[in-house]
Amino acid sequence: MFSTSILLQILACALYNNWWPMLAALMYVLVPMPCLFFGGGSTQFLTSRDGGGWFNAAKFLTGASAMGSIAIPAILRHAGLIETGAMFIEFTSFFILVCTVMCFHRATLDEDW
Repeated sequence: MFSTSILLQILACALYNNWWPMLAALMYVLVPMPCLFFGGGSTQFLTSRDGGGWFNAAKFLTGASAMGSIAIPAILRHAGLIETGAMFIEFTSFFILVCTVMCFHRATLDEDW
């Protein structure tokens, strides 16, 4: 699923011969960084109500970078830098990426492994 998301990301650029949508791929790299730096590589803290300032900062940065993945294609389309089709391909790519992360998170919560 992750490979499909990246493929759609590249197709959004290649089909319309415009590489501006690759800015959204930068956000794909930034989304897991707060979990790695502040959460110790675990996503458990995102669903808990516990934590201090660092956990709250990590939750905010994760949410902000996730919203940036949606906002960047919309802003680029509004500015006229990309086509509407490329924007919708970017949204589909983000949706598949989110589904991949949710499936991975659910699989790591199971104790049967």
